[in-house]
Amino acid sequence: MLSSALVSASSTFEAEDIFALEYASSVKLSPNGKKVVYIRNSNNIMTDNKNKNLWLVDVKSGEQTPLFSNGNQYSQPTWSPDGKKIAFVSNETGSKQIHVHYIAENKTAMVSQVQASVSSLTWSPDGRWLAFSQKVKGKKTKLAKMPKKPKGAKWAEPVIVIDKAYYQADGSGLIKPGYNHIFVLPADGGTARQVTSGEYHHKGTLAWTKDNQNIVFSANRISDWEYKRLEGDLFSVAVNTGEITQLTSTPGNEYNPTFSENGKSLAFLSGSNELNPYRNAKLNILNWGSKKVTPLAADFDRSVRSPKWISSSSLAFSYDDFGKRKIATITTKGKIKDLTDTVTGTTLGRPYISGEFDANTSGKIVFTTGSSERPADVAMVSTRGKVKQLTSLNEDLLAHKKLGEMHEINYKSSFDGEEIQGWYITPPDFDPTKKYPLILEVHGGPHLAYGPHFTAELQRFAAQGYVVFYDNHRGSSSYGERFAMLLKYKYSSKEDFADHNSGVDAMIDLGFIDDKNLFIAGGSAGGIATAYAIGLTDRFAAAAVVKPVINWLSKVLTADSGLGQIPTQFPGMPWDHVEHYWQRSPMSLVGNVTTPTLLMTGEEDLRTPMAQTEQYYQALKLRKIDTVLVKVPGAPHGIAGKPSRMITKIEHTLAWFEKYKTERTAK
Repeated sequence: MLSSALVSASSTFEAEDIFALEYASSVKLSPNGKKVVYIRNSNNIMTDNKNKNLWLVDVKSGEQTPLFSNGNQYSQPTWSPDGKKIAFVSNETGSKQIHVHYIAENKTAMVSQVQASVSSLTWSPDGRWLAFSQKVKGKKTKLAKMPKKPKGAKWAEPVIVIDKAYYQADGSGLIKPGYNHIFVLPADGGTARQVTSGEYHHKGTLAWTKDNQNIVFSANRISDWEYKRLEGDLFSVAVNTGEITQLTSTPGNEYNPTFSENGKSLAFLSGSNELNPYRNAKLNILNWGSKKVTPLAADFDRSVRSPKWISSSSLAFSYDDFGKRKIATITTKGKIKDLTDTVTGTTLGRPYISGEFDANTSGKIVFTTGSSERPADVAMVSTRGKVKQLTSLNEDLLAHKKLGEMHEINYKSSFDGEEIQGWYITPPDFDPTKKYPLILEVHGGPHLAYGPHFTAELQRFAAQGYVVFYDNHRGSSSYGERFAMLLKYKYSSKEDFADHNSGVDAMIDLGFIDDKNLFIAGGSAGGIATAYAIGLTDRFAAAAVVKPVINWLSKVLTADSGLGQIPTQFPGMPWDHVEHYWQRSPMSLVGNVTTPTLLMTGEEDLRTPMAQTEQYYQALKLRKIDTVLVKVPGAPHGIAGKPSRMITKIEHTLAWFEKYKTERTAK
């Protein structure tokens, strides 16, 4: 166990056990398919942060070897083309720099002296160069010339002048002037050289041409790119001259380029620029010689993720389907074959679809595998679909614990008969002859999805004697475009409320739910849905509304996401559609609310700013509804980003529900 936590002696899942959880991520397969390097994530109870260390796994034996396992942080591991070296980013020298580890020699060299964060670290085919993206500082905007400050004078901090439409980002705050550019760096160390230019961002997946002379990337190089968020084209930049050539010009976004091993074909993803809140990502092949683009499986009604070549005529990719993430192969003729649906486990809090994979022409595919009872481990799947798990990171913690058992439930929405998929977790030692309190937990997004995946938060609820129910209501992803688009211009509404409410009814029909002890909770889009629900019904004994939007009219003009949300989620500008924005806002229903409500938001949240929560809190207080406001200092929208914050969220929700739970329920 890499964390400094102590496992609780209890046989059920306790709050302190969250510090002891581990999971695998960033799995990378060696070129010969014999080794996997991955990030082993654990929690540090003393610093309240994650440890991110690098470990090696032998594919044949499953033997694990620590590559770097200490108090430093490691990210972006990537194999050299010959498999003899691994490049990565680490803070072990005091700042985040690029390092190269020589495996046979067991030696490591710091090869960069960069001044900003590095992303998209990528080897050239000949192994001589590393490419990456990094932000280049720009000039601060100055509007007025201030008088010279006398020596020794102590004036107030200078003002910040903002002139960009996109000027803030959740988790980062005000965006400092500058643009992301592509750099190349000698793999054995030296000076990084900028190869792109212009007042545009160049980041995301980088793909070197076979001759090591060009790098293909995606960028939105339109003059008013801030207002055209759904656009992006593929470009190539000549490494030696910086000359940029545009490769695609299709309306919408082309991104995630990856070359076949022979360099003759470039696979990439594309998304339309239709003003919709959800768009499937499509797979395409560009012939490098002719530059002709061919769509693959154009009628495939799921969103393609992370294509990787496994031969000159086939690729592996992942996609989400009915609450699960799958790995599949596809030929250049468009024939798809599913391999596994057990990709999951890289989110610990709630049961979101998650997970990743890697593949190459070695014929092997590695991925993060998990279940409803375990977070992500490293596994391998063959092109015939045979799965072999290579690690067991949480057996020391969870093998002796009684976890809540997960079950699937399917039902029809009372609104229109739409089929809805959901799951529920029963408490340890569940007795179907007894009655249990129910928590309805609503997912965020709204174009995301839950599934039968490990969830620390909901397991804690179950451990305290609650049956926990969650569903993938209309608008959820993994069910195709039609289902996702059912929520267009209806976020939130009586329609998605009916999906949740019908699920509660279906749970009561099972016979073991106490209908006098129903509770509702949700965060982000789930927080919006929760606040909206209690404006439509009084059936819930208490509610936990976490990081909500309460008033869309003010939210889209103050949050970091307004530029993207206004054109895709609404019929027009808020001042032209006041009634529509107000109808979607939980504040429009606050006069109906009688449900005791806990509100919780991070003080530095820029996605659903604190002012949204405070508006609702004040409105409920003016109506003398029992309510409490929990502010989380220093937290952005990712309110459970630190282990203690996840525990805070869980335990405060439980305490609020316990306050309103009647004593006739099962213990």
